[in-house]
Amino acid sequence: MVTFLLERTAPLSQDEAWRRLTEWPRHGEVVPMTRVRVEPPGPTAEGTLVVARSGIGPLGFDDPMEVTVWRPPTEGVSGLCRLEKRGRVVKGWAELEVHPGPGGRARVIWREQIGIRLLPGPFDPVLRISARSVFGRALNQLLRTA
Repeated sequence: MVTFLLERTAPLSQDEAWRRLTEWPRHGEVVPMTRVRVEPPGPTAEGTLVVARSGIGPLGFDDPMEVTVWRPPTEGVSGLCRLEKRGRVVKGWAELEVHPGPGGRARVIWREQIGIRLLPGPFDPVLRISARSVFGRALNQLLRTA
């Protein structure tokens, strides 16, 4: 298992940064070879299941994540979403935080612990670098302003 942290200050309000981070199907648009579905569809709440399907055809796998903490930001109060990975292949958790930032901008923190079942520990450095790269690019795209 590896843990990594990504931090960004976005030229967005807290509410807009939160909306973009938690619009789950958009994650499938910015993470290569991934589609995302939400069960049940509709507003996210504790217990919502976010399922990322990664791969090509039969060579794919599901990464189901249950929302265990859902606390959207309010005026001047930080937001927090925690997802626990519930799948057979990918283990760990992810936390998305949105804080008030300087000049009315949003400060975003993405913290994740990820492990791949049957992937030996010596591969952890490669997994850490790969995850930081893929999710760092995804975070940049999710927060990008037009």
